[in-house]
Amino acid sequence: MSIANVRSAGGIEISYRDSGAGSGTAELPPVVLVHGMGGDSGTWDRFARALRSRDRRVVSVDLRGHGRSARASSYLFEEFAADIMDVCDHLELDHVDLVGHSLGGHAASLIAQRRTTGVRKLVIEEAPLPLRPGDPEQVFSRKLPSMSELWHATTSLVRHPRAALAFDKSMTGSALTQFRQPDQLWWESLPLIEADTLFLRGGLGGMVDSDRLREVSATVKRCEVRSFRTGHSVHRDGYREFEAAVVPFIS
Repeated sequence: MSIANVRSAGGIEISYRDSGAGSGTAELPPVVLVHGMGGDSGTWDRFARALRSRDRRVVSVDLRGHGRSARASSYLFEEFAADIMDVCDHLELDHVDLVGHSLGGHAASLIAQRRTTGVRKLVIEEAPLPLRPGDPEQVFSRKLPSMSELWHATTSLVRHPRAALAFDKSMTGSALTQFRQPDQLWWESLPLIEADTLFLRGGLGGMVDSDRLREVSATVKRCEVRSFRTGHSVHRDGYREFEAAVVPFIS
């Protein structure tokens, strides 16, 4: 996959990897992969290979402040989504399948709300759900990682050290603050999502509130929920099950 940069409308250099316009099938749109906070596009290498072997064009993005993308003075959720849309516009991708993990999953949901005809399939993996007005304060699980999760995290760090080295840790506070504030507009915009939606939840120490997830699945027109016996990173810690669920869904 080739690596390139595009300057977003916000003036930030955003890096992405693209398998190329000639690598995909004409019947299915490109798949855009969006990593979670603290990661980079390398987190999708195994899944990207699986998609390319099925003749899918794959674009994986480094979010601002991650990987090869530039750091920024602001890390609003809407800005992450806007950067991804700018990459799609630069590549002239007007119809895509979106797969996003955690922060990337939330950004993907914002894109599906804004570009209702531009997203065919939407896969959201373990994205924390915003508070509704009147909800109690958001408390994320403090469960210690299992030995399996520690092993996967350590081996991932060894294979892709750039993610940890490049990550702008200053955004952590900003992200937590945004997730802990009610977001009425996000909830009101859920019915706008036209994409077939698959929500993946890690059942062991995940970050998704069950009550709010039930409301999401009841509000989005076509939404399926799948649970896995993994922690927060389903595609890393339960890759085979992840691929078995996602590939047929976006095919």
